[in-house]
Amino acid sequence: MRRGRSELSEGPPSLGTMTAMVQTDPTTDGSAAAVAPAEEAAPRRPSLSPSRAADFKTCPLLYRYRTIDRLPERESLAAVRGTLVHSVLERLYDLPPAQRTPESALELVEPAWAELRDEPGIAELFETGQEDGAESDANAPESVAAWLASAGKLVEKYFALEDPRRIQPAGREELVEVTLPDGLLLRGYVDRLDVAPNGALRVVDYKTGSMPREAFESKALFQMKFYALVLWRTRGVVAAQLKLLYLGDGDALTYAPEEAELVRFERTLLAIWSAIERAVATGEFRPNKSRLCGWCDHQALCPEFGGTPPPFPADAAAAAGWRTTLPVTPV
Repeated sequence: MRRGRSELSEGPPSLGTMTAMVQTDPTTDGSAAAVAPAEEAAPRRPSLSPSRAADFKTCPLLYRYRTIDRLPERESLAAVRGTLVHSVLERLYDLPPAQRTPESALELVEPAWAELRDEPGIAELFETGQEDGAESDANAPESVAAWLASAGKLVEKYFALEDPRRIQPAGREELVEVTLPDGLLLRGYVDRLDVAPNGALRVVDYKTGSMPREAFESKALFQMKFYALVLWRTRGVVAAQLKLLYLGDGDALTYAPEEAELVRFERTLLAIWSAIERAVATGEFRPNKSRLCGWCDHQALCPEFGGTPPPFPADAAAAAGWRTTLPVTPV
């Protein structure tokens, strides 16, 4: 694992110039952080994504509310800004390499915002402006101008971490999925996939926050190992590098997984899925109180805060393909 800025996190020289193939999913809006991200769309059948696996690990009841009940959640300025920045960085690679400059990237902010601002719930975030544009909490309103300026600063930070003129992605917002031998469908969307001339893979994810402390690195890499596992199972190649770009502080975290590690990670996902299936079959999703509860929209329905969960929607779960009864074990 390696932490560092710019050239310190740029990776092997063979990954400097990438192949020219581009494969973009037309159904996505370029986001990975907020408004209706692609991996949150209803799958063809029950499946596991990095965010939903993380939800269940954090709090099984939160997983139920987001995946089974599909309860609405508030938007936040920080999350929508993440969506905007992701969209800009995706569009940046539509430009010829020589035109991928900070100035060109900043020119992409306004058209990306023009498409995003009409999404439901976005306008309400700006109903009351803050003079200095600072956010006192995740949902504090600020002026549109100040908010767009803060998004532009994140876009500019990207150029301190990579030189996009030297990179030709093999995929952007690309769907990666695989069905494991036991039937578990893994699926998610990769911000960017680079393929070197020698076939080496680099998985890149953009984060608009700051790099986590070392104690929380494993949680940050959970999503990236998920993608690495799917790519290994579908392409037979272990990614040479997993790269997290933290635009909040202009830092990067890189990691090189090993095949044996991905085998263990697959077993972890199977164990999580087994626990999810049992929870669905019994309707028992226990809450897990933590400091993350302060950001949860569902406290009114949580026993940890005096709330009562609604009846488990067994019929809806069954219609969505979930098994709502435990299998009978032969005697």
